[in-house]
Amino acid sequence: MNTLAAWHRAFRGAGRPPRQGGPASALRPALVAAALLGVLLAGAVQFGAVPVTAADWLAPWRPGTDPATAGGAHVLWQLRLPRALLALAVGACLALAGALAQGLFRNPLADPGLLGITSGAACAAALVLTVFSGTTHPLPAAWRPWVLPASALAGGLTVCLALDRLARWLTPGSVAGLLLTGLALNAGAMAVVGLCTYLATDEQLRSLSFWTLGSLAGGEWAVVGVLAAVLALTLPLARRLADGLNALALGEAVAGHVGLDVARLRTRVVVGVALLCGLAVAWCGVIGFIGLMAPHLARLVAGADHRRVLPLSAAFGAALLLVADTVARTVALPAEIPVGIFTALLGAPLFLALLRQTSRGGAA
Repeated sequence: MNTLAAWHRAFRGAGRPPRQGGPASALRPALVAAALLGVLLAGAVQFGAVPVTAADWLAPWRPGTDPATAGGAHVLWQLRLPRALLALAVGACLALAGALAQGLFRNPLADPGLLGITSGAACAAALVLTVFSGTTHPLPAAWRPWVLPASALAGGLTVCLALDRLARWLTPGSVAGLLLTGLALNAGAMAVVGLCTYLATDEQLRSLSFWTLGSLAGGEWAVVGVLAAVLALTLPLARRLADGLNALALGEAVAGHVGLDVARLRTRVVVGVALLCGLAVAWCGVIGFIGLMAPHLARLVAGADHRRVLPLSAAFGAALLLVADTVARTVALPAEIPVGIFTALLGAPLFLALLRQTSRGGAA
């Protein structure tokens, strides 16, 4: 009992920020992150084949000027700015999902893709692009652009539901069993994607290949609004899960002894990861490494407390994807390279550097 009481006291105070700094010290990282994202956003919209001037920024407030038709203002307000904001929102979604998954599995190498949710969304999109490509014609023209995102989201949520049911049946109460079940579903979904690739025509194959490598070219204000609303809802909910994830870091048995409902926490985290990943993949395709790298950077800055790791992960993920997308659309003008290639190019060496630093810290 004394041991359990000690664990309970450690959990209640684990990783809490010091009180002596006051509210200003708690707001400082948020202000720094907001300033960094603002600078990156301003730089991202400036780069491209069409130059953007100060007059283009003021076009919506100038009388008699329509930003939808006014040259550089159109490029800024209808193309680059919504795309850059979409990159911020998608990066934040993927990074927050990665931080939640790593906290649930107590494994810094855990990634939302390991649960099969990303693959499930990709599988549904591949089926729509190939097998069911002719079924959208009866739909109204205004609905057709939403068919692929809605199908991908439905695919991710379907895998989430199957994951929860199968894990409860095969390995009830085991977080490790949940991960293994996700790996099996991931393999099955990617097998269906491979079959669709084999059956696709040349035109379908080009669309499928570009979509599975990730693209933010479909950035629109409506999509940005949807993802921003989802983030506004999920970030506070994720903060409520932070104490539970801190307790789970002590182990499932200890977390249960201090009063944590591990099964309920697992369900909430998996549903949150499914919603975030499903929406991100639905509009932008499969973009790797963001959900893996951003939580590592957040832990380097803020330590292991999930109350700080979760929001900082979202900020770092947004910054990483914005930088990657800016490079992807400008490095080979007028062509555009899939952003998933650059997230891997950015993430792989950074991940190796983090592994090196971690090994040095362990050796010391």
